[in-house]
Amino acid sequence: MFFKASGLQGTRESNMAANSSSGPRIQPVHGKLTATATKQERENTMRKVLLSMALAVVAPFAWGQVSETTTTTTTTEGNGTITEYTPGSAIVLRESSGPRRYRFGKTVTYVTRSGRTLDEDTVRTRVKVGVPVRVHYAGTGDNMMVDRVILDED
Repeated sequence: MFFKASGLQGTRESNMAANSSSGPRIQPVHGKLTATATKQERENTMRKVLLSMALAVVAPFAWGQVSETTTTTTTTEGNGTITEYTPGSAIVLRESSGPRRYRFGKTVTYVTRSGRTLDEDTVRTRVKVGVPVRVHYAGTGDNMMVDRVILDED
């Protein structure tokens, strides 16, 4: 809305035009036109300011949420005598609770009881049916993956 500037500030026409609009009222104060807001307009403005401030405080938390998943892997050992052995695939041990099948993981380390790592040639000759071993594995049920085979012999 435009107000016509004239030599008389605050005339009746300009006051009526200002009062009929939905914005702030224009009133003459000491020879100058000054806008004054009603109590309701001030309250609405305050609500908007407070809402904007509240959203500015809460927004980083809403977008900054991080989803976290925790997977627990249980590793344990089994021991017994080898009853079946397929290199690179699986091993079956006769344990005190009965036969148990273990699958080999991507990498399997073969060691002696004292901790010496065995090379491939030694594994081919020493790991066979009837040899007592311990296996270190992760998983449960049919999904027991061996990552270490410990020969009970040195």
